[in-house]
Amino acid sequence: MTSRTLCPCGLPEAYEECCGRFHSGTASAPTAERLMRSRYAAFARGDGAYLLRTWHPRTRPARLDLDPAMRWTGLEILATEDGSAFHSTGTVTFRAAYRGGSLHERSRFERVDGAWVYVDGDFLG
Repeated sequence: MTSRTLCPCGLPEAYEECCGRFHSGTASAPTAERLMRSRYAAFARGDGAYLLRTWHPRTRPARLDLDPAMRWTGLEILATEDGSAFHSTGTVTFRAAYRGGSLHERSRFERVDGAWVYVDGDFLG
């Protein structure tokens, strides 16, 4: 029987049907917001390979060292601009909570070969 663990991205779906399919490579995020959610879930699950795979080649770091002690506790999408199937760019403003604080960022996304990728972001107040 498949585990029905809720996805860490905040949508009311099981991980396997939500971001798990993006992480495994069986599906691609259809919008910039879904990519943002799947990247948050990858941070929460320690999936550095997915994070690098979905990072724009122009801005991708050579490697990513995730802190195994970091505990992400929630994601709140505050705003989205463009980033749908009809766009080539988009932004997502979000607040990601972790044990001891939160991260507030406006992230930029672009399509590369038809797939959404993270470009960079600006930290906000």
